[in-house]
Amino acid sequence: MCGRYSIYESMDDYLKQLALDLMVINGYDHERINRYNVAPSTRVEVIRPAPGGLSIERVRWGWSPFWAKGKRPDPINARAETVMTGKFFKSLWPSGRALAPANGWFEWVAEPKDPKRKQPYYIQAADGTPLFFAALAEVHPGLEPDERNGFVIVTAAADEGLVDIHDRKPLVLTPELAREWIDPNTTTKRLEEIVQTGCRPAVDFRWFPVSKQVGNVRNQGEDLIQPVSSQ
Repeated sequence: MCGRYSIYESMDDYLKQLALDLMVINGYDHERINRYNVAPSTRVEVIRPAPGGLSIERVRWGWSPFWAKGKRPDPINARAETVMTGKFFKSLWPSGRALAPANGWFEWVAEPKDPKRKQPYYIQAADGTPLFFAALAEVHPGLEPDERNGFVIVTAAADEGLVDIHDRKPLVLTPELAREWIDPNTTTKRLEEIVQTGCRPAVDFRWFPVSKQVGNVRNQGEDLIQPVSSQ
């Protein structure tokens, strides 16, 4: 996963897709989010389990444990193969589970004749429905964002045709598995199974080339996710 995605519907739409029986315990904006080019280090909505229900908060995309702060840029992704056993994410697994709702994500493919030139592609659900990325987050309550706050998206190996776009993809969960992911009663063993085998297959997605304007983080707007001929 190269590090950009879109989330443009209202939070109510994502919650409706999840069909949860849990109450959202904090206030959130009911308007459309309209983020077509979410970039690392920016704050974006995530869904987290909380005592008594769910919490929806805007959290910075990127996270490091306290002992690694400042040594390198905060990672934005966590590999499914090592997230459960590695030292780096030990404090987040499994208690920091969260969902990053989305509508699609971007990848860049090197052009065969000139590898320095890359064509961006947008990947979305084949049926156009919202996506749910498995994530891990650290969030401390308070009126102002805490410098320790952040989240990472879990990634898995790409399969079938998606391999031609990139060798990694977000760990995209079905609504059913997404509900399990943020259920406090889900066992660690079951969570491990979801990480290892729960990612939706390539057949569930469609992808197409989009404007290279997405490469500039200042660019936002629906035109960034519209199909174009390879540029």
